[in-house]
Amino acid sequence: MVLRLSELPEAEREHLAAIKCPSFAGRPWIKGEPLAHRRIAIISTAGLQLRSDRSFSHGDGDYRVIPGSAKAAEIVMSHVSVNFDRTGFQQDINVVFPIDRLKELAAAGEIGSVADFHYSFMGAMAPEAAAGPSRMLAKLLRADEVDAVLLCPV
Repeated sequence: MVLRLSELPEAEREHLAAIKCPSFAGRPWIKGEPLAHRRIAIISTAGLQLRSDRSFSHGDGDYRVIPGSAKAAEIVMSHVSVNFDRTGFQQDINVVFPIDRLKELAAAGEIGSVADFHYSFMGAMAPEAAAGPSRMLAKLLRADEVDAVLLCPV
């Protein structure tokens, strides 16, 4: 289903239209090895965490680490919004965190390997809030020899 801005209630439409989008100098994208040679990690904005982790707070720019070995039952979503439907996540975690699909692609040789760790941010935050945590996350990705990420915006 496609929903257009003009179809939203006026208050929600005005709220979304007033959000400032950051601009970035330059283009950070580079060409790299074919996917069959890449180690891939998932980065989601679904507010996912292990049951034992601290829940996200509103505007929190930090991330949570999700081990690739974690079972779906160990992962919870602390994304809270009246505008967000959790039904898909509750039925199949792969809707917001496609770990099983990545493992299938690795087994089929379509991608090189799946990272040992994956990460989730809370989507409802100002991009500036994630600046510091994102730099730390980049170091973790390098340490895990990740050379590609699957971004799963929610």
